[in-house]
Amino acid sequence: MKSWVPFLDWLPRYRRKDLSGDLPAGLTVGVLLIPQGMAYATIAGLPVVYGLYAALVPQVVYALLGTSRQLAVGPAAMDSLLVASGLAGMAVVGTDRYIELALLLALMMGAIQLTLGVMRMGFLAQFLSRPVISGFTSAAAIIIGLNQLPSILGIEAERSAKLHVLAADAAGAVGETHLPTLMLSVAALALLFVLRRWAPRIPGALAVVVLGILAVELGHLENVGIQVVGSIPAGLPGFHMPSLSVADLTALGPMAATLALIAFMEAYSVAKALSQKRGDHEVSANQELRALGAANVLGALFGAYPSTGGFSRSAVNDRAGARTGMSALISAAVVALALTFLTPLFRALPAAVLGAIIVVAVSGLVDVRYPRHLWKSHRKEAVLLLATFVLTAFGGMVLGIASGLVLSLVLTIYRSTRPHAAELGTINGVFRNVDRFPAAERMEGWLIVRYDGPLHYASQAHFKEFLQHRLAERQAGGQPVHTVLLHAESIPYIDASAGATLGHLLDDWQQAGIGLKIAGAIGPVRDVLERSGLMDRIGHDNFHTGIEAALGMASEDAGHQRIATQTRVKR
Repeated sequence: MKSWVPFLDWLPRYRRKDLSGDLPAGLTVGVLLIPQGMAYATIAGLPVVYGLYAALVPQVVYALLGTSRQLAVGPAAMDSLLVASGLAGMAVVGTDRYIELALLLALMMGAIQLTLGVMRMGFLAQFLSRPVISGFTSAAAIIIGLNQLPSILGIEAERSAKLHVLAADAAGAVGETHLPTLMLSVAALALLFVLRRWAPRIPGALAVVVLGILAVELGHLENVGIQVVGSIPAGLPGFHMPSLSVADLTALGPMAATLALIAFMEAYSVAKALSQKRGDHEVSANQELRALGAANVLGALFGAYPSTGGFSRSAVNDRAGARTGMSALISAAVVALALTFLTPLFRALPAAVLGAIIVVAVSGLVDVRYPRHLWKSHRKEAVLLLATFVLTAFGGMVLGIASGLVLSLVLTIYRSTRPHAAELGTINGVFRNVDRFPAAERMEGWLIVRYDGPLHYASQAHFKEFLQHRLAERQAGGQPVHTVLLHAESIPYIDASAGATLGHLLDDWQQAGIGLKIAGAIGPVRDVLERSGLMDRIGHDNFHTGIEAALGMASEDAGHQRIATQTRVKR
């Protein structure tokens, strides 16, 4: 029961000294969530109050069911953009229909996460590689930033999830920039960057919100065209079941599945990193799915659009000393108090300030150092990162992440079809790869090969091609081979297709007068060869514990040079 409802574990053991960390952390994150939640709601195309709703019920539910002690759940920039992208064309931004669809999307996303968690599908977190996540996140961050240009410049431009559309719209409208809005945006951006660099303990987002409201009220900036968020409904959200229709469920299905995966990956990676840093608790992928799913399902019933764990909030929560889920409950209480008593104060909040908060928040998501490092060390994965970035930026969020996932799997499959293979020669009794060490001498009459991967239907052609190529090379060079010695320690298994290929090679080699010996085969491989009859065809006497034993026996039988038993095999 405790593994499914984790608060039953930590709450009975809660101590007064835990509150000394949870209280300041909860207050800090709660204060941060107010301006951040409103800003992220604008990315999603929703009224700002829905950002506060998304920081309320989901946070409470996760605090009770989540396994991370520091993860702060609520609205997130990337997920907000996915919401806007998924609802584009289905309803007019900000209308009741649009809001209804956003809540339905949260309900569907949560149901998918909850189902995956119950089915113990947490291993799905392993299917998005870091290059794919980096490319997707960087592209999404740039798109989110460009979507703030209307607020920052005071211009009219359509929101979009495609980079070229945003750039074209901004270029066409930049001449209509509203100077007072631009000046206010620049001031807010400068203050946010200065506080983040020189005074990180000061909540920069809250500071610019307060100063922005004061500037509008005292300077009467609405009279010069500064746009404000306007009136915000006061009070806590009520229960509301989003309307369900087959057409809406079908249309939102792909986006809900994408959001479920992305939100889980985002939250789980943050939670895992914080737990490893602390070392005082473990994070369960399956329970995280269940907790996030329940948070989104219940949150959708109380006005919350899709939510997940945010990196910046969680980092603040950790630095402020959060020890248990109580800090999240305190944060939710702060948001609830703001909704109940403080919403009139936010009426004069400039839209430009919210835009500046978003730009600064997502600026850290654009990673330029990792692609450069990847290009030096793993070029194929650097190309994968670039492809994900380009497809996300110009083709849309769903296409980008789906293509990145598919390309990542294709790259993995391709690598599995072509494992590393080496022909071995000797340097002073040490066997090395002759391609890496030209001084390594091939054994006369022997082709010694090491294959570093499984032999299966996808790799069998590569295995056969490698052996035939090496044999042809030796024959053309006037060094005929009488025995192939396969060093099999790195072969974990052989499937039926590869076994058939090995049988065909035996037939060909028997006609050519070439024998086969196998060294170092592990138990499961020997079992497969035994059951398939290949061991009898190869000959039990031709299986050896290592290369030394195989060559040593051959020297006794055929008069070849004996190899010392201390000989080692290296790459």
